[in-house]
Amino acid sequence: MSRDTLYQQVRSHLAYLKLGAAAEALPTQLDTALKTKATHTEFLERLLAIEVDATEARRHAGRLRFANFPSPWRLEDFDYTAQPSVDPALMRDLATCRYAEDATNVLFIGPPGVGKTMLAIALGHCAVDAGLRTYYTTAADLAARCRKAAVEGRWATTMRFFNGPGVLIVDELGYLPMPAEDANALFQVVSQRYLRGSIILTTNRGVGAWGDIFADTTIAAAMLDRLLHRSVVINITGDSYRMRTHRARHQRLTKGEAI
Repeated sequence: MSRDTLYQQVRSHLAYLKLGAAAEALPTQLDTALKTKATHTEFLERLLAIEVDATEARRHAGRLRFANFPSPWRLEDFDYTAQPSVDPALMRDLATCRYAEDATNVLFIGPPGVGKTMLAIALGHCAVDAGLRTYYTTAADLAARCRKAAVEGRWATTMRFFNGPGVLIVDELGYLPMPAEDANALFQVVSQRYLRGSIILTTNRGVGAWGDIFADTTIAAAMLDRLLHRSVVINITGDSYRMRTHRARHQRLTKGEAI
């Protein structure tokens, strides 16, 4: 069999096995192997490494699409000097995603505008990078989706969906009161994920005020019991980023008018 025929067969085999990146890189890698006098094993390792990298890139892109993140925020984007109540060392530890190994929850508690959502999404990106299936939703959207599922007879399917990700981010709990039906839906999600998958939750209400959110102290207590049993709680204090930016802009404008 001629060398050209053998080459075409190898490329055809790679394409048939859906190793597209390896098939595309075959000519270049073959030339490199001949020039460097690489062994057959070395040549094969380099070719397969290209396919592995391409496969991981596709999987990462798929996890990122599924995650439903509303922004690309990363931990390096967070201004720790503006929020000294946030411990950088703790955030670096959470970025390793070790908390997800034993289904530990992460709760960000603080007033509006202090960076809770930014940190939650940044940890979500870390989870995606670590190969964890991750999903972002607001508390209001989660409740609305569950209400619709109940009406359409898809309750069990929706519960399985929210129980599936290794990390579930529930944002903005407490900004709007939750009627009994919505509170029950959120409780069911928390209950099913208990000790099975991590929840990253952001809220503007301290745990003592959760009874006001749900108008049901029993559900609030049961939910907190499951969330706090194995958790990292981060209380963020300080000014809102938006209000601080507004004041700085106002001061600049005032100085400009004075000049």
